Amino acid sequence: MEHSDRLTATERRIAEVLAGEPQAIAFGTVAQVAERAGTSGPSVVRLAVKLGYEGFVALQAAVQQELARQLGPAHDRIRQRPPTDLLSRVLEAEQDNVTRTLAGVQPEVLERAVAHLADRRRHVWVLPGDVTLPVGLSMARQLSQLREGVTLLGGSEAAIGRILGGAEAHDVLVAIDIRRYERSLVSTVQVAREQEIAVLAITDTPLSPLAGRAAMAFFVAASGVGPFDSMTGALALANLLVGVTSARLRQTAVRRLDAIEGAWGSLSALVAEPGGSEPLTAGLLDAPGGLDGLASRPADTLDWTGAGVDQPAGS
Repeated sequence: MEHSDRLTATERRIAEVLAGEPQAIAFGTVAQVAERAGTSGPSVVRLAVKLGYEGFVALQAAVQQELARQLGPAHDRIRQRPPTDLLSRVLEAEQDNVTRTLAGVQPEVLERAVAHLADRRRHVWVLPGDVTLPVGLSMARQLSQLREGVTLLGGSEAAIGRILGGAEAHDVLVAIDIRRYERSLVSTVQVAREQEIAVLAITDTPLSPLAGRAAMAFFVAASGVGPFDSMTGALALANLLVGVTSARLRQTAVRRLDAIEGAWGSLSALVAEPGGSEPLTAGLLDAPGGLDGLASRPADTLDWTGAGVDQPAGS
């Protein structure tokens, strides 16, 4: 930072928050920034003025614009010159996404969210956007192995509306989307809120239209090195929610997981047996051409679909 040589010790602490946690500046209040820096509100405002801004609001607007630039649409980012060392940049970015996402989890919000997800009297509806579909799919399929009553929503607004028409006021809607936010998803969240369904939002900032309509919200870092946003932080958060929920449902989940495992065994659905007692190549060497023949099969002949989550018609 070009002004660092004339900053006081207090101002340096604030500047470190600005450099290391821009989201705290972009979406926080003066009091919140001051608390993170261990200083006072007036000190935060004085630093903003010293940096050339009219005040904290102007500094905040500048940081928000910079974050928006970094999270711009793919058709803009693809035009930017790519970094020379992609491997190290991706490693650094994904580690940072996970760290920032999980470090921002508030224990009290996590406790409320898990209490809702583990309550078997509540149906859990998982609604991801197109970009966040991998997160919703992973979360819904894992939750469905722990408890009944988990539905992954998808398809047209008419299909989603028809399915959610059977939702009850005590149910939970897990809405997952990041900038630039799908209009139909935001509308669905608003309808769910009006029906007094508890909305759990997984999104990117407190300014997200999902966060403002949610009873519980988690914020994920999604910076991507290439033209697309990263889902690594969001997947880590989903893993956290499922992991804590599994601990809460341990007694009943054991029976459900045993039943699922038994069904897989009866169907010989998996190559490797539990514990890895069956070699991964079992049965494949007898296929025409052996492993070489399998490798030469066209990709579109392989079935990567799975079961375990209620799928609505039209999804």
